Amino acid sequence: MNLATRLLIALAGLSGALGVGLSAAAAHITGGNLTTAAQFLLFHAPGLLALAALIAVGAVHPIIAQVAGYLLVLGLVLFCGDLSRRAFAGIALFPRAAPTGGVLLMLGWVLVAVSALLRVRG
Repeated sequence: MNLATRLLIALAGLSGALGVGLSAAAAHITGGNLTTAAQFLLFHAPGLLALAALIAVGAVHPIIAQVAGYLLVLGLVLFCGDLSRRAFAGIALFPRAAPTGGVLLMLGWVLVAVSALLRVRG
């Protein structure tokens, strides 16, 4: 894969990380916790499918991309789980669950970018 394609994937990862941060800030400002949780799940689902496809075709470093994918899933569980529980039950999943999930989501997206920039052996 050429450098331009790897750079494009890396920029998508950076966009995902920034999108998570801005969405979390918006949820705090507007209080739309359940909407934010639903959007995160819906937006990350195709991203995870695309990441699996990128791994399958060898476009990204497979181990780093797999770690990124599982970080994204764990981040979604914590972030969306906490926002949803707060919306439905009025209590947190556990202290700092949403921020921890948000950090994991951002880290996952950064690792997507890193997986595209590292050369795949083969």
